[in-house]
Amino acid sequence: MNDFYYTPNPDVVHKIQQWDFELLGNKIAFTTDNGVFSKKRVDYGSVVLMNAFNISKIPSGKILDLGCGYGPVGIALAKKYTDREFDLVDVNNRALSLAQTNAKNNGVDNRLTIHNSNIYENIQSKYAAIVVNPPIRAGKMVVNTMLSKAKNHLLPSGTLTAVLQKKQGAPSAKKLMKSTFGNCEIIKKDKGYYILESIYNGDK
Repeated sequence: MNDFYYTPNPDVVHKIQQWDFELLGNKIAFTTDNGVFSKKRVDYGSVVLMNAFNISKIPSGKILDLGCGYGPVGIALAKKYTDREFDLVDVNNRALSLAQTNAKNNGVDNRLTIHNSNIYENIQSKYAAIVVNPPIRAGKMVVNTMLSKAKNHLLPSGTLTAVLQKKQGAPSAKKLMKSTFGNCEIIKKDKGYYILESIYNGDK
């Protein structure tokens, strides 16, 4: 593990913070703590990811927020798209506890299931979409597994949407997604962040 937030139980002193952030047209209240990624504001990559995600092109079914942290992506999407259910998973138990708090405080906990999973280890379902802001500092193997194994957990016509910075491997991630799915499109570029999207065509 190359970074404290990509661990099951970060060994850092608690420092609870509370703040609001506008996402997808809704003001969302967040509680964060030391030992989680981007604890003072929702990171720019996640914001670009949410804004680029097109829910109208995916089939019916649940959406997976993979590596959810304290929950900004999944909670914002659930707040916006009230007819969908979401699974939020992470390896970091502190982040998951915060995600539970944030889901409840923002009134979406009835449509979110939040649990621990090291990448896809504890995931049984198939999803209409998987969204991921990979933890780059956890290493290339973690990032590549998140992208390449998504295919096993998507419904036919389901999408994998990922955000990576160009300087932190977006071009190689695009190649990996294209080789895995047979397709990959850059649906948005913003300040060095690439939003990559692949569609699972149901092939074996």
